[in-house]
Amino acid sequence: MAVPVQNQLSQLDAARQLVLADAGLYPQIVQGILPIVGANAHLELRRWGADFLAETFSSPQLAPQEKERFSILVLQILRELLELPAEDDGVVKSVIQTAASIYGPVIRYIISNPHDSPTWDRIAAIKSNILRRWDTASSGVRVCCIKFAQRVVQVQTPGIVTDPRRSEQNEVSLALVPRDHPLIPPSRLEPEALGLLDRLLNVFHEETSDPIAVDATLNCLGILIRTRQNIATRILNAILNFNPFKQANLISPMTIKAKLQMKSMERTTRTVLLNVLRRNDSGPLAGRIKQYVDRLMNARLEFFDEGSRKRGLPSEPTDGLDNAKRMRLGADLPDRAAPPPLPPGPISHAQLFTLTSDRGLSSFDVTQLPLDLIVRITLPVLHHIDQEALDLAVSAVRSRIQMVRKVQAAQAQVPTQALGDDEEDYEPDFEPTREQVLNQNNNLPPEDPLLEPPDLALGPFKLPQPPPLTPEETQQIGKGTISRVFSMMSVLDDPSASRRQKPGLNRLAGGSFDKDAWMTLITRLATRAPAGLEEGDLVVNNEEESNTAVAKENPNRSLSDGIRETLWKFIIEDFRVRIPIAISWLNEEWFNDRIQSQADKRPRKSRYEHWMLKILDSILPFLDAKDKVLIRFLSEIPALDERVLDRVKGLARDPERVTLAVNALHYLILVRPPVREICIDAMEDLYRNYEDARLPSSKILKKVRPKVLDETPSNPSNATVSTPPPPPPPPLVNVKSPTPVASQSEEKENLRSASVNGEGMKAALDRVAAAG
Repeated sequence: MAVPVQNQLSQLDAARQLVLADAGLYPQIVQGILPIVGANAHLELRRWGADFLAETFSSPQLAPQEKERFSILVLQILRELLELPAEDDGVVKSVIQTAASIYGPVIRYIISNPHDSPTWDRIAAIKSNILRRWDTASSGVRVCCIKFAQRVVQVQTPGIVTDPRRSEQNEVSLALVPRDHPLIPPSRLEPEALGLLDRLLNVFHEETSDPIAVDATLNCLGILIRTRQNIATRILNAILNFNPFKQANLISPMTIKAKLQMKSMERTTRTVLLNVLRRNDSGPLAGRIKQYVDRLMNARLEFFDEGSRKRGLPSEPTDGLDNAKRMRLGADLPDRAAPPPLPPGPISHAQLFTLTSDRGLSSFDVTQLPLDLIVRITLPVLHHIDQEALDLAVSAVRSRIQMVRKVQAAQAQVPTQALGDDEEDYEPDFEPTREQVLNQNNNLPPEDPLLEPPDLALGPFKLPQPPPLTPEETQQIGKGTISRVFSMMSVLDDPSASRRQKPGLNRLAGGSFDKDAWMTLITRLATRAPAGLEEGDLVVNNEEESNTAVAKENPNRSLSDGIRETLWKFIIEDFRVRIPIAISWLNEEWFNDRIQSQADKRPRKSRYEHWMLKILDSILPFLDAKDKVLIRFLSEIPALDERVLDRVKGLARDPERVTLAVNALHYLILVRPPVREICIDAMEDLYRNYEDARLPSSKILKKVRPKVLDETPSNPSNATVSTPPPPPPPPLVNVKSPTPVASQSEEKENLRSASVNGEGMKAALDRVAAAG
């Protein structure tokens, strides 16, 4: 059963909204709609499909690679739509716009695929069909044809190549086409482009110009002037020889339509030339362009002078009261309105000086206006005021003031007459004594306590406590805080040598508020802050304890592990520069494990061991033969065991990194006495099982364990490059408190003293390499 067209259009509109919201859906949507909007589809579907394709290929959200791939897919559909007899103009316009958008990507594809002749045949057929419609189609289709011709000229003329090595980043032009290309040789494309350019410029030389075609051509030529310098002079000369007002002498009488058309052509021409002049005001044609623009302005004023003038004064008075004829006609000016009388009762100052009966003016609050605005308004008004009107207003206010004074005088006489016989009781020299005043106060009625003003003193105000956070909220907020701290770490500068604290036991860790201080804070938040709260670190012995441990898991452990994970990622991103941070962190982990084991005798998992091996496994694949990061890392971490040495020995599988493994073990033998024996065992293992390491390790074993060299290998020819399975790992060797060795060679003493500070580390490593 066929789906109605309206339903299909609604579904297609929904698909269009999806791709507008998410450009990543363009591949699925474009490939899905192509079978629906073909040449055999309904007219409404063809219109929708043509509009969608034009919108898709002009969208900047679609990647250039995707446009090139899709343009090959839609060529056949565009060709079929153009070849339909009596096709709808809306479909044709959208198809031509799509062809203009994909012409460049198709040419780029043809350049890379010189033997794909079917694709070139399709785009050539589309180009021929569009150019045939240029002169005979309707105005809308002709505008689209002009745009397509401009795009063809832009692609088929030489452009600027910014980077010859990256052709995909350069603009598609004739400069990218090889001279021996079998399908599109430059010798054939460039003459065709110049012919189309002449056809575009021919619109300026016709006797009767089509305003729509002229405006469309001018708008397209601006792009060619900006991007193709080799044809810019040719285009500018054609524009400078064009006169938008040449039809004024041919059209009689001049209609409003003709005026609007000429005004449109003049404005478009002037805009294009001014943009060219703005980009390059010192070019060879800058003087001609300025003169041409001035001539256009003068010609416009000449042709449209009557429309631009203001309307003159009327020859006859509009009210029949012309001053020159007033006496003869006997017409008098209307009498001025008398000021309104004052209202009865008390009079305010505003009512006293109000001389208008307009309620809007009388109720307007002048105090709302700023003082400078009032001054600017008042001075011109006083300058142009009518003297007669001013005298009348002053007289009216003066009469009002006299009337008010009379009323006040009459009211003041009423109490004097009411006194009557009491005038004799008046004693001007009588003054009450202090006792009389006190007696009068005592006779006053008592004060009512209910009428006393209330006490408005406020008590202490305390904000209510915030609601407690859930474990999930605590974990989320903690992760957000740590992520912000690490984002700030990437922009902080390393402390300078003058501000860096001197190493020692009396220094204050994290007291300088620089990058090192923040790293100290982060490492201690990960290690010391959750100390005693991480029940999940206990070694579980049976199933019951395992269930208890799982039930007791809290967010503190996951938060600290999140900090450790983020810190590990931060170090691995640039481990050669951030290896001091890893060493400082592992020292904190080792110290925390020791404190926890002393406080709680129950066995616990070693976090130092876990993260130390994880960091080592992360950096080993990226080390080369000249890296000294490994030797520094192994020499400064607080504890080592055979698992670490097994990983170092694993470097000997790579013949280029054998020297790195031997030098690392040699350095540990010399400067770390607590692990000297296991390092010598590892060196012996290299000598016995790794053929490439036999020669450099023999030089060291000759000094530290010469009896190994005297022994004959049981099967030297079968020496493998794989390490035998190691025995169960012994407990970590603590090297924080090394035991003194009585007999040390002079070389070892020099290396140990050099490794105390970071400045002598390089010299020490060089001596180890020379000894190896």
